[in-house]
Amino acid sequence: MSIAGRLYSGNPGFDFRRAWGKALIISVVLVAICVASLAIRGLELGIDFEGGGVWEVPSADLSVEETRDALRPIDRHDARIQELTSAAGSRTIRVQAGVDAVDDSDEIVGALAEAAGTSPDQVSINTVGPTWGDEITGAAERALIYFFIAIAAYLSIRLEWRMAAGALVAVVHDIAVTVGVYSLFQFTVTPATVIAFLTILGYSLYDTVVVFDKVKESTHLVGTSTKMTYTDMANYATNEVFMRSVNTTITSLLPIVSILLVGSLLLGATTLQEFGIALAIGLAVGAYSSLFVAVPAVTWLKERESQFAEISRKLGGNRSTPVEATEVAGMASAGRKAARDDAKTARQSRTSSSPDRAGPAAPTPRVTPTLTHPPRPRKKGKRR
Repeated sequence: MSIAGRLYSGNPGFDFRRAWGKALIISVVLVAICVASLAIRGLELGIDFEGGGVWEVPSADLSVEETRDALRPIDRHDARIQELTSAAGSRTIRVQAGVDAVDDSDEIVGALAEAAGTSPDQVSINTVGPTWGDEITGAAERALIYFFIAIAAYLSIRLEWRMAAGALVAVVHDIAVTVGVYSLFQFTVTPATVIAFLTILGYSLYDTVVVFDKVKESTHLVGTSTKMTYTDMANYATNEVFMRSVNTTITSLLPIVSILLVGSLLLGATTLQEFGIALAIGLAVGAYSSLFVAVPAVTWLKERESQFAEISRKLGGNRSTPVEATEVAGMASAGRKAARDDAKTARQSRTSSSPDRAGPAAPTPRVTPTLTHPPRPRKKGKRR
């Protein structure tokens, strides 16, 4: 059967076991790059986290370089300057600076108004104190900690602690990669970005639980009679849910791409852009980690359990080829037939040993009582 046919059938028959090693190397390299970027470049935190001020002035022809030159005399030329265009075509120059620039707000307003050729009243100002940024940062950190605790508790109760550990590894992987991408490309982190992070973590957890449910449902296939180790079974279960994860990810990415294209590029809404980038990256990374990070982590832990390690030892390792769905169906059918045969044998054994279930009772021979002792001699009496 072709790959398209296998994908359509829902079990593509991929050998994910071979890909798990390469995926581990890719994930380690990605996480290392992201952590190094966070340590070297850091994050471009928005004004809500660091505090500071934002000044915006409408202008049809004022460029970023001209704005920077206008701010140079007051030593604010190192501020972050952006050019925003709305859906109606109106342009706005946006200047963002730290908390220390708030004291020079009047000078900045004057410089922008003069460069844009407008009155100072046309320059909008938005300032945020550093205390507010600290509160937002603390709330985000607490939300993340509560999220991890909830994941560990729920999965430990719903499934088992090894699957909870695998899900946490996948979630940490998603956070590291997503935040690392923001650090590499210096995307601005805002409260909307934090909300997107928590959203994609929920999606990643959902996708991981779906895969784990299939793995747990297929655990009964592991055994010497089916010639499947736990790794073989995990590979089979991953094939079973692969197309479901792909379809769910694609249908989730479509509205996100619409948000990025329509909301950000056409309407010029920067908030939607900050929200959409985090969601798009997180959805793709979450789908990847569910199949290539969470499942291998759980398989590695489960293969160290005594029962599964003994099965692997008896079978001499994993199968050389992935298990097809038809093969599993045959195993299940054979298992059911063996169970029926065993039940039939047990019934026959009980029937032969029970007199009540042996059919019509045979006539019982009449037993004539016999004396166990000689008759007592009669006494001699008088003859009448």
